[in-house]
Amino acid sequence: MLNFDRHQHHFLMAVAASRIERANANQGRRAKLVMRAAVGIETPSGKGAGDENFPVGSWLLPRPLRPHVATYYAFARAIDDIADNPHLAPEDKIARLDGFALALTMGSADPAYAKAAALRRTLKQTGISDRHGLDLISAFKQDAVKNRTADWNDLIDYCLRSAAPVGRFLCDLHGEDKALYPLSDALCNALQVINHLQDCAKDYAELDRVYLPDDWMRTANATIEDLTRSASTPGLRSVLDQCLDGTEKLLVEAQRLPKAMRHKSLAAETAVIVAVADALTQKLRRQDPVAMRVALSPVGFAAAAVAGVARLWLT
Repeated sequence: MLNFDRHQHHFLMAVAASRIERANANQGRRAKLVMRAAVGIETPSGKGAGDENFPVGSWLLPRPLRPHVATYYAFARAIDDIADNPHLAPEDKIARLDGFALALTMGSADPAYAKAAALRRTLKQTGISDRHGLDLISAFKQDAVKNRTADWNDLIDYCLRSAAPVGRFLCDLHGEDKALYPLSDALCNALQVINHLQDCAKDYAELDRVYLPDDWMRTANATIEDLTRSASTPGLRSVLDQCLDGTEKLLVEAQRLPKAMRHKSLAAETAVIVAVADALTQKLRRQDPVAMRVALSPVGFAAAAVAGVARLWLT
């Protein structure tokens, strides 16, 4: 339960609500929900950086920049947890996420939105666009109301808002050329698809959410119910493999990113992530994410990390 000054909170939420209503009269109900949800806006999942497949703000990054990375991660974790909370109604999720967007763009003294305020300060200090936070919110608002994926392009559109902003933020934080965005996007989109494949059965069971392309599912005679079985059916396996085909194409592009970066420590971090993504992709080829959680062991992760750094420095 968050502590806050109730009068100050109501004043700030009233201002936020009026702005929303002027922009779109249909947002009135959402604004009221934001006010009602002020206490406990966040819904922590218990996950942290250590639960991710990929290093978050690791020792490879410069020490002065790590707090900014941690701030961005904390913001992303908070809004992702709201979108993934199975106990919140869609309109409640949207209202809470709208509150984060308002706090990020206009500021807020409300402790309920402290992580948005912290990211706002980081963005001002570094001169980085708030677009990298707003795009995440856009993707997670989509998660609140949309549970199926039409096709591969639909999936990539989601990834460009739910994953690519992370890479763009890191590029901007390290002063990299924005011309590298397409390569960074390819890597981040690949990471997101990998995560969706790892969690395909869990996402359906817990959130009724399926990121596998519907058109590929129909062509392969696979059904959503196949995700509830003890192992993938042949049709579902073919869809998973098509997704991996697309992921491998993205990773071919992403392989060019580390060497194109000026910042050596970020290049090393990126090389590790590319290698880990490639290792996970190959493991998903061999193992069934419906039957088990497909992940790298600590030894496998370390081997991929060493291979990634070696590829960067020795070739």
